[in-house]
Amino acid sequence: MKLGVLGGSGLYELEGLEHVEQRDVRTPFGDPSDAYVTGTLAGSELCFLPRHGRGHTLLPSEINHRANIYGFKALGVDAVVSVSAVGSLKESLKPRDLVLPDQYFDRTKRSREHTFFGNGVVGHVSFGDPACPALRELIARTANEVVAARPESSGSMVIPGGTYVCMEGPAFSTRAESGVYRGFGFDVIGMTSLGEAKLCREAEICYQTLAMVTDYDCWHETEEAVSVEMVIGHLQANTALARAVLEALVPRLPERLEGCGCGAALKDALITRPEAIPERARQDLAPILGKYV
Repeated sequence: MKLGVLGGSGLYELEGLEHVEQRDVRTPFGDPSDAYVTGTLAGSELCFLPRHGRGHTLLPSEINHRANIYGFKALGVDAVVSVSAVGSLKESLKPRDLVLPDQYFDRTKRSREHTFFGNGVVGHVSFGDPACPALRELIARTANEVVAARPESSGSMVIPGGTYVCMEGPAFSTRAESGVYRGFGFDVIGMTSLGEAKLCREAEICYQTLAMVTDYDCWHETEEAVSVEMVIGHLQANTALARAVLEALVPRLPERLEGCGCGAALKDALITRPEAIPERARQDLAPILGKYV
């Protein structure tokens, strides 16, 4: 199994990669966030992409999710682990905890950019369970062992589930918005993961986010207001933990994850008759639709 890693705020490179190669991938949807870095980690193939570009040059709303996921598919990636900084919407989820969301709530206005379909091709994938349960279970077991073995991570919790509210930013929430999300019972809030999850499902790639809690959003009025300085302080600790989890995860990845349908998500999703698909769309989407049309 070839793993793709999307590095979020604070994670711009992966240490320990061997046989490193930089790959520029051209896509029908424009340029990915940066060049992909491929190599081996613990003897397994890995493909890394910094979501915001090296140097953190892209706003959340400027990220070309379609190009990023298309590039992973073109490079033969089977599963994507996304490292994402998030705010907590619950007292019980504190900074430096790790949440593995299994649900999403969309507060963006970019749904057209979160699908490969369109331009003469219509499809509707199942998205009731938007993250890969098999990948999440494996990550949860691994992360719990890593946290238990790291004195510097003592006190951090691994939560194998929860709802991620995806907003656009770049500003953080208002107190009114944050209060509404809490009232709905949501767990964490971020600005990037939903589009990745949707596109990975369409590309038949297993997907799971490592949501690293950096702050309490702005609802927690007994805490100091969210600031860039606060977020960066927790990011440094979260980045070290994320690297440790990834290093422990890679050797445990099987050739194929069992117990999920991610690899056949398009089997009954295409509505357009194959003969009606425009030739340009057929060519552009060949890495994704090729085995069906």
